[in-house]
This record gives sequence, C-alpha cells and structure tokens, in this order.
Amino acid sequence: MLNIDHFELYSVAIITILAVISPGPDFAMVSKMALLNGRKEGMLCALGIGAAISVHLAYTLFGLGILFAENVWVLNTLRYLGAMYLIWLGLSALWPDIKRALGKRNKSVINSNSNTRTINSQSPFWTGFTCNALNPKTMLFIVSLFSQVISTSTSWQMELAYGLYIALAHFVWFSLVACLLTAERVQQQTQTLKAWIERVSGVFLTGFGIRLFVD
Repeated sequence: MLNIDHFELYSVAIITILAVISPGPDFAMVSKMALLNGRKEGMLCALGIGAAISVHLAYTLFGLGILFAENVWVLNTLRYLGAMYLIWLGLSALWPDIKRALGKRNKSVINSNSNTRTINSQSPFWTGFTCNALNPKTMLFIVSLFSQVISTSTSWQMELAYGLYIALAHFVWFSLVACLLTAERVQQQTQTLKAWIERVSGVFLTGFGIRLFVD
C-alpha cells in the first residue's frame, strides 16, 4: 500500500488547479478552436494540451527537468521556439487582414463579407499539443512542483499519479471551456462575430509570443 502524504497531495491538487485555470496561450488556443470550429475541435485541442503534459512529466521524472531549468540556453531555446510558434499562430489568424492592408487581396475577396474569412484548418490536437509542449512556463511549473512541493521520498508510483492528475486537470478544464463556449446560446451570439473572434485571438496569441521573447 502506498504511503500518502496528505499535505503534499492537497498541495499538488490546489496548486495544479490554480495553474491550470490561469489565463495563458492554452486558454486562448482552446477558446479560438471552440468558438471558430466547434466543440469537437475545442475538445481535441484540450486533449492535445493534456497529452503534452506527458512530455514535461517524462523529462522531469527522469531527472532532466532540473538540469534543463538550470541551463539558461535550454530555457531560452524553448522560450524562443514557443514564442515563434505563438507568433506564427497569431499572424496566421491575422493574415487576411494583413494582406488586405497591404493591398494584395483579390477584389472579390475584399468586397466579400468579413464572416467568410477562411479559418485556419490546423489539426486541433497537434496545435494544442505543440502550444503546451513549447511553453516554458509549463515546464517550469512542473519542474518546480516536483522539486519543491513533492518530496524526494515520494514513490515513483505516486509521482506518476501526480503527473496523470496534472494532465487530466488540463484536459478537464479546457474541455469544460470548450463546452461552455460552444453552448447554443453562446454560439448564437458569436455567429456573426467569428471574424472578430479570430482577430482578437490572433492579437492575444501574438502578444503572448512577444511577451515570451521579452520575459
């Protein structure tokens, strides 16, 4: 039978919930997917985010997390990759407006209704997975949790259970966000605002990427 430290258990549970619900790139990405593409795509994005936790968990459990965190070049590499990916996603959402501003769009497209914008058809699962896997803040959160909150005497089975809980918490929360944003009443209100939703999400994702560069 596993020897469970209840204080440690409650600490991990509460800290994880607070970290998961805090606004960030994952929230912006799931919101964008759900509002523009529907509940299924939003939940697939949430599943990708939850699956990406396994990447951070794997190198942390193998003792590489602290090594990565203590080497500035590793953090910077991950930070720049994550920043470039977020900026690319943001600019992809804004690209129709950028092309229009530069005068490079076809007149028939320019004169068409803004709600007929082409929505980026990326794989929602891999978009969510990449967004989280390249997020250095998620890496630092898990490394800090396992090095400062979870005791070195904690069994590997319990550490694995914590990791599964963290991944499940991410999936459940972002699935809930996707479900709430695709409720019939919300969809009716946002149906005519999809172009603006894409623009706003593009601005937020680009902003998150720029912030990663300068942090």
